[in-house]
Amino acid sequence: MIFQTEIKIQPLEQAISYGDGLLFLGSCFADEVGGICRGFGFDALVNPFGVLYNPASIAQSVERLGSGSPFTHKEVISVGEGQYCTFSHNTAFWQSDEQKLLETVNNGLMEAHERFLQAKWVVISLGTSWVFRHKETRLVVSNCHKLPARQFDREFLSVEQSEVCLTKMLQAHPNKQFIFTVSPLRHLKDGLHENQLSKAALLLAVDQVCKQFDNAHYFPAYEILLDELRDYRFYKEDMVHPTEQTVRYIWERFTDFAIDPKEKPAMKAAAELKQMLQHKPLFPESVAFKRFEMLKEEKISELKRSFPRICLDYI
Repeated sequence: MIFQTEIKIQPLEQAISYGDGLLFLGSCFADEVGGICRGFGFDALVNPFGVLYNPASIAQSVERLGSGSPFTHKEVISVGEGQYCTFSHNTAFWQSDEQKLLETVNNGLMEAHERFLQAKWVVISLGTSWVFRHKETRLVVSNCHKLPARQFDREFLSVEQSEVCLTKMLQAHPNKQFIFTVSPLRHLKDGLHENQLSKAALLLAVDQVCKQFDNAHYFPAYEILLDELRDYRFYKEDMVHPTEQTVRYIWERFTDFAIDPKEKPAMKAAAELKQMLQHKPLFPESVAFKRFEMLKEEKISELKRSFPRICLDYI
């Protein structure tokens, strides 16, 4: 008997390899999968502006990464008590000094811009079709920064509007391969029915662009969690976020879908090295630990020789 509906996924003909630059953008799911990818030594940049949720904010971020246009004082807003940020970043970027904020975000942007230009793959995790538009500037914001609700209009991006956002990205960067996924995390604050409508609009928009562009691909993370796993034991206590085990399972499915099978020996070696690097000694002065340190250095040297394209800085 079969007690599970398995999602059939056709692997990409052109797959990700070590040495390919990657950019992960979008919801917390992009953080999770992108972080695992980095842990295996892939050259991956993850959410340089912080977590993003809607197609409009993600499209704006991609445009900024492509142009490298620096942030200016006009884009700085006052948040909290004596704190500053921009509507393009999340709360982790708050600074108590406006000039310091601009230096921080622009230094980050400069690095992210260079890495984006070199990236071959862009992995985008879409979270919601609901957006907040700042009344004064009429901008769709990436984060409301806990500002009063009266300053924003809450809007729903139609399938067509989301499709336009995604299309602009694909047309602007035809030399890059885009992998789209819809985050399985439910936005319960929107309401269950509204969340379903939101996800449905995203799924339809992604389906349209994947049919139109050869460099657009879809990975069914949403379907894997909701249909293949389909049980609350795969969620954390909040019944919203997937467990670590669930994320690892979806990562394995992503590996089969998007990563060149020829890279599996390198990934295995990277995982072994990471486990060694995470080892915490009980007796740092012992002879056994000194031997272990020598073995670790040998492992690093061997990995550099055998797999020179692995980014050891991320392991």
